Amino acid sequence: MAQVLDGAAIAAELRGEVARAVADLKARHGQTPCLAAVLVGDDPASHVYVAAKVRDTEETGMRSLEIRLPADTSEADLIARVQALNADNDVDGILVQLPLPAHLDQNNVLAVLSPEKDVDGLTEVSAGRLALGKPGLRPCTPEGCVILARRAQADLSGANCLVLGRSILVGKPAAFLFLAENCTVTIAHSKTRDLPARCREADILVAAIGRAEMVRGDWIKPGAIVIDVGINRVPSLKTPGKTRLVGDVNYEEALEVAGAITPVPGGVGPMTRAGLLRNTLRAACARRGWEAPGMI
Repeated sequence: MAQVLDGAAIAAELRGEVARAVADLKARHGQTPCLAAVLVGDDPASHVYVAAKVRDTEETGMRSLEIRLPADTSEADLIARVQALNADNDVDGILVQLPLPAHLDQNNVLAVLSPEKDVDGLTEVSAGRLALGKPGLRPCTPEGCVILARRAQADLSGANCLVLGRSILVGKPAAFLFLAENCTVTIAHSKTRDLPARCREADILVAAIGRAEMVRGDWIKPGAIVIDVGINRVPSLKTPGKTRLVGDVNYEEALEVAGAITPVPGGVGPMTRAGLLRNTLRAACARRGWEAPGMI
């Protein structure tokens, strides 16, 4: 039976570390890091997610600035708002909640976001710094995957890591981050030949392909670390008309084979939100010349 990697508990540890660091910075410098969240439109899921991020931010002692804009906001107006936050010295991190309404081009918006305040790690500069191994703000979800894997195995050096998915949000940055841990990294995708065989070679399997329970138990190498990034809604097995959340891995099958596995929900998801707080703290320290605290 696999070790279950409790992302909610590990994220709580990380939030506690952030809160202690924020209190220390306030005592030493008299200033508190600030995260600005920009939300455009009325997407219910985005509203819930931003509200949770605001709550997390304030619970760690940081300041939160929430900017809500109507769904018909023009691209020029949104870009002007982001540029104003770039110029605001009291703001340390900027989060533009995605997805944006269809008439807005997220690439144009992210292009004007200051890399020093890019707490989601989504700008081209942030991606370039990651690829080159230079210091910078890393995407929260892939970094959370690495933290979870290290909980199962402290030293990942030499491990064969297969990242299933090649998105710019998870797959590609996860590959670079596991490479930085001295793993031997392969990126697989929908066009990969004999995908099950590739998966069976992996000591660490990161599933981020967006297909419900695609990875079966017999795809997994016995004892492997399985990090399931997928969040998919499927019909409930118990209640007609209801849905349930599942990952990209068949959890019950994998549980019998893997050495360690993340659940869905309660695995990678909480780590993403906690990573946003850590990135805000990192951004504040880097911008202001403060010593950055050590964290998990």
